[in-house]
Amino acid sequence: MAGMLMSSLFFFFIIGVPIAVCLGLASAIAVLYGGDIPLLILVQRLFTSIDSFPLMAVPFFILAGKLMETGGISKRLVNFANKMTGHYTGGLGLVAIVTSMFFAAISGSSAATVAAVGSILIPAMVKRGYHRNFTGAVTAVSGELGIIIPPSVPLIIYGVSTETSIGDLFMGGITPGILIGLSLMLLVYFIAKKRKYEKEPKSTAREKWLAFKEAFLALLMPVIILGGIYGGIFTPTEAASVAVLYAFVVGVFVYKEIKIKNLFKIFTESAVTTAIVMFIIANAGLFGLVLSREGIPTQVANFFVGITDSPIVFLLLINILLIVVGMFMETSASVIILAPLLAPIAVQMGIDPVHFGLIMIVNLAMGMCTPPLGVNLFISCQVAGIKLEDITKALIPFYGVLILNLLIISYFPFISMWLPNLFK
Repeated sequence: MAGMLMSSLFFFFIIGVPIAVCLGLASAIAVLYGGDIPLLILVQRLFTSIDSFPLMAVPFFILAGKLMETGGISKRLVNFANKMTGHYTGGLGLVAIVTSMFFAAISGSSAATVAAVGSILIPAMVKRGYHRNFTGAVTAVSGELGIIIPPSVPLIIYGVSTETSIGDLFMGGITPGILIGLSLMLLVYFIAKKRKYEKEPKSTAREKWLAFKEAFLALLMPVIILGGIYGGIFTPTEAASVAVLYAFVVGVFVYKEIKIKNLFKIFTESAVTTAIVMFIIANAGLFGLVLSREGIPTQVANFFVGITDSPIVFLLLINILLIVVGMFMETSASVIILAPLLAPIAVQMGIDPVHFGLIMIVNLAMGMCTPPLGVNLFISCQVAGIKLEDITKALIPFYGVLILNLLIISYFPFISMWLPNLFK
């Protein structure tokens, strides 16, 4: 059955079948022609894979992100970031990264971050003389922070898949996200200095204060979410519903940019996005069932243990594996398939599951801005009006910075663990 499962999966990959459908079809074919699992179990497994209270946070965070995106939050964040960093060399590039960090702490989605920030800043950067390929690259790479800085949908999925505290994962993602953001800003600064890109006019203290006041309610949202979770006021799932209520009130009654006529579109887009994520999770759960019945997790564990018993070598191998996987597979599906296989081995090697979760997510976040299937690249190319091969060339120095950050996060667990440990 294992041979039938993997050969079917690769065949569907090659002919271009969507990832979620690949997982479901390959599992069904393996059971139908090579296994002894009743077909009724397949249907039950599809349902039980998504029958989880923590997973209820996913649709709520997706809806909260849509409400924030439509409610004028992104342009206020851009304005605030511009007042704070726009006057430095490569100012608008720095603004793109800072805004992405802010928006990541609101939306929990990498694609939403790229779309919201890129639609405002890519045209502005091009108008100020920035090269189009560079603007697309900056936006695509900084958008990956959307799934590292909490709240993050992939972190929730990892937590559910491995029974790891989602609150600890959220706290663990803050410092790596900030580290990556700052290092990207440093790279943008040096590239902009070399190319002599224009600075923005320096803002006065009053202008900065006014911009902060306008963006204050947006900046307050992650504080409410994380503060509520660690203050014991609500669970991560309840925090997601609080985020929806907060985003709705701010967008409708405070900023007044969400009209009643907009709500149907917001709810529809959120429902479609949620359905896609849940469909992937359901089919990945079915795939996981067949893997477990065939003892593949044990074989994988034995394979890694047979190669090395060193955590250093193990993490190097895992990083290489995840970078390759991230280039070809959707993030949520990768987490659901690989986390239950790899996390127990990591724990056996003495690696904390929270730390390993961050390593996985940072790796797979890179996959969102690497060809051939990086979703951030497609969105950024569309907004910037450039081709995939053009943006890929501009991304080469950014890949170097991302890999350096990945190695630092992997081999210095304190970066991910100091905040979770602080609250224990």
